Amino acid sequence: MENKKTIKTLLPIPTKRYFTIGEVGTLCGVKPHVLRYWEQEFAQLRPVKRRGNRRYYQQQEVLLIHRIRELLYEQGFTINGARNHLEQSESKSVLTNESMNTSLFPVSSFGHIRQEINNIVSQLRS
Repeated sequence: MENKKTIKTLLPIPTKRYFTIGEVGTLCGVKPHVLRYWEQEFAQLRPVKRRGNRRYYQQQEVLLIHRIRELLYEQGFTINGARNHLEQSESKSVLTNESMNTSLFPVSSFGHIRQEINNIVSQLRS
């Protein structure tokens, strides 16, 4: 007998603004009670709650649930390990974005840009 590891393929996420907990459970292959538990364990996971305490998840939260599911079920992380991994990846992306923003527009180039704009304005006036 072959020992095959079956990885459940996840459904593509439709382009909707909000998803119910049942829809998210179906899309991510996770039961609703697991999603409610993950909300307690992962600070990043905060669905909008409306009338009757109904949960509505947005696209980025569905993607986060996909990521959490992958870390826990496929990569074998513990809850604490997955939480730490997500926090570290968030801090790295914040640092990367900050460094990209400063490197795209160095302060020294603003004087040059201002001079170019002044040259264009003077050419248009003449």
